[in-house]
Amino acid sequence: MNVIRSHLKDLDYSVVQQCMHCGLCLPTCPTYDATKLERNSPRGRIALMRAIADGRLEPTKAFADEMYFCLGCLACMTACPAGVNYAELFEHARAEAEQSGTLNSTKRNFIRAFTLRWLFMDLSRLKLAGRALRLYQQLGLQTLVRRSGILKLLPKRLRELEAMTPTVQDRFSSELISPVTPAVGAGKYRVAVLTGCAQDLIFSDVNRDTVEVLARNGCEVVTPPEQACCGSLHAHNGEWELAQQLARKNIERFPPEQFDAIITNAAGCGSHLKHYAHLLEGDPVYGKRAELWDTKVKDINEWLAQIGVQPPPTDGQPPQTVTYHEACHLCHGQKIIAQPRQVLGAVPNLKLVELPESTWCCGSAGIYNLVQPEMANELLERKLKYIKSTNAEVVATGNPGCLLQIINGAKRAGLKLRVVHPVTLLAEAYRNE
Repeated sequence: MNVIRSHLKDLDYSVVQQCMHCGLCLPTCPTYDATKLERNSPRGRIALMRAIADGRLEPTKAFADEMYFCLGCLACMTACPAGVNYAELFEHARAEAEQSGTLNSTKRNFIRAFTLRWLFMDLSRLKLAGRALRLYQQLGLQTLVRRSGILKLLPKRLRELEAMTPTVQDRFSSELISPVTPAVGAGKYRVAVLTGCAQDLIFSDVNRDTVEVLARNGCEVVTPPEQACCGSLHAHNGEWELAQQLARKNIERFPPEQFDAIITNAAGCGSHLKHYAHLLEGDPVYGKRAELWDTKVKDINEWLAQIGVQPPPTDGQPPQTVTYHEACHLCHGQKIIAQPRQVLGAVPNLKLVELPESTWCCGSAGIYNLVQPEMANELLERKLKYIKSTNAEVVATGNPGCLLQIINGAKRAGLKLRVVHPVTLLAEAYRNE
C-alpha cells in the first residue's frame, strides 16, 4: 500500500514553528506592500503552512494560488530576526500544492509535463528548441510576423508573451568555450563552470566572459559541453523528486572532489545549487558528496572576491556610469552583497551609482513574470523608475532572469540602457588591454 507523503506534515516541525509573527518581514515583502493583505505576506503564508502541518487545514486551491502568488524573493529571510527558513518552507509548500492536485487542468498539466518533465530534464531538447527559435529569428520570420499585424488577432496575454520572446544567441556556450581553458600565467586553481539553461541560450556570451575572467585570475577552467539543469526551476515549482534527479546528475558531471570551486553566474541557480545537501539528505549514495558539493559552489562574484581580482590595465578604459540591481537570490538567498561591488570597483573608469531599493525584486522571479504578469509588471515599473533616477547608462545585475526582465522593460519604455552582468564589464576591461 502506497503512503502519500505530505511535504508540510513530514517537514521538521521546528522549521514550521519558527515564525514569531512579529511582522518585521511585512515591509520587505513586495506582494504585501502592493495589496496590504495578511495572506499575501510571509507571516500569513507561514500561518497557512502551519495549519496544514497541524492538520487543521487541507491544501485547497486558495492555498495553492497563494503559494504561487509569492515571488520567492526571500527578502523576508533577510529581515527576519528569528532566522525563519522561508526558502525551505516555500519549496515544500509548493510541493504540497502540486501533490494535492487542486490546480490541475488539462492545459496546466500539459505545460508542466512539456517544460518541467521533458524540456528541462534533458538540455539537448532545450537546445533543439533554441535552434528552432534562432532560425525563426535569423530568417526574419519573427520580424515579418510582427509587422504583418497578425499578432493583433491573438488574445492580449499571448501578444504580451510574444513580445517577451528573447533573442537566442548565435552560438551556445559549448561553441564559444573549450572543455578545458588553461589559466593565463601561473595557474593556482582548478574550477568548473555551470553554463545553465536559459543562460546558455540567451546569454552564452556571459558564460564566455565568465571563463575568460576566471582564466585571467589564475584558474584552469573546466566547462563540459554537455550539462544538466541545476533543478531550481523544478524545486521552486513543486517538483521535488525531479530536482533530486538533476542534483544527482550534476554531482556526477562535476565531481566536487576534483575542483577548488564550482562556479555559477546565475543568482537563482546558485541559491539552489548551494542546498543540494538538504535536497539529498539521507541519500546513501549522494548525501555525503552533496555536503561537499555545497561547500564548493561559488557565485562568480563571490569567488573573484575570495581569490582577489587581478586589476585590468587603466589605460584605454572608456568612462561609464553604472548602477547595480541586486538579484534577490544573490543578496537575500546567498547573502552576497559586497562582492559584486568589488568586481565592479575593479573596472577602471567605472563610476558606480547606488540604486535606490537595489534589493527590491524586479518581478522576474524565475517564471513569475510569465504566470503573474500584473504583479511582475508593477514591480518592473517600480524598478525602472529608480533606475532612471540614477542617470546611469549601464545596469549591472547577476541573474539571467533579471537581465531579461530589465532589458524587456527598458525596451518597452523606450529607455536607452545597457543591461549586463558585472563579469561582462570586467571581461571587457581585460580585453581593452
